[in-house]
Amino acid sequence: MIPLHDDNPTEITPVLTITFIVACVLVFLYQVSLPEEAGELFVLRYGAIPAVVFGQPAALPPEVMGLPAFASLLTSMFLHGGWMHLIGNMLYLWIFGNNIEDVMGHVKFVIFYITCGVLAALSHALTDLSSTMPMVGASGAISGVLGAYLLLFPRAQVLVLIPMGIFTRTMYVPAGFVLGFWFVLQLLSGGLSLGRQGGGVAFFAHVGGFLAGMALIGLFKRPEVRFFAPRRHRSWRASDW
Repeated sequence: MIPLHDDNPTEITPVLTITFIVACVLVFLYQVSLPEEAGELFVLRYGAIPAVVFGQPAALPPEVMGLPAFASLLTSMFLHGGWMHLIGNMLYLWIFGNNIEDVMGHVKFVIFYITCGVLAALSHALTDLSSTMPMVGASGAISGVLGAYLLLFPRAQVLVLIPMGIFTRTMYVPAGFVLGFWFVLQLLSGGLSLGRQGGGVAFFAHVGGFLAGMALIGLFKRPEVRFFAPRRHRSWRASDW
């Protein structure tokens, strides 16, 4: 299932959601504009490398060490491994991020998004502390958004595209089903990926980010926003901050 749109209204303009999308796109355009060798070095310097994060950088050349190790957990959220990686992440952020920003306000949303992204990266790094493979992408932080959305708006309707061979079909599906199915898929895929060498999808970053979002949403949402709401209520007017 590929989500296309949800029917969940918002009260404020999702300024930060849009900002994160624009930042990711601009960084990726710069990344792909670099010569191949420079592009690889860019990813090594600003991606989150578990061995570096946990103080085991001996296997890496000195020119890779461009930032303090912990800072790469932040910068890695703005790098992507390809066009499909970027488009998929930005699509999910656009569909679900605006509602989460709406129930928090702009400032809390930034803190929530970054915190989920950092915890997601650490979740992936803990599966192999000596790995020198850089992790890149906003999917860990976005997974936190999805976890929060699941607890707040499981009954919202999401328009999804379902590929059926050479045909496709669109239909509305409850968000709880879409996001629950997505999480189970990440969990199963993560289990199957354990012990494999080389690059690939950081499934445990998705799992860690999703669980972080579920755990933190109660601290970040406005008190008047209820869990498991059937639909958003417009009886209150959200402030921008």
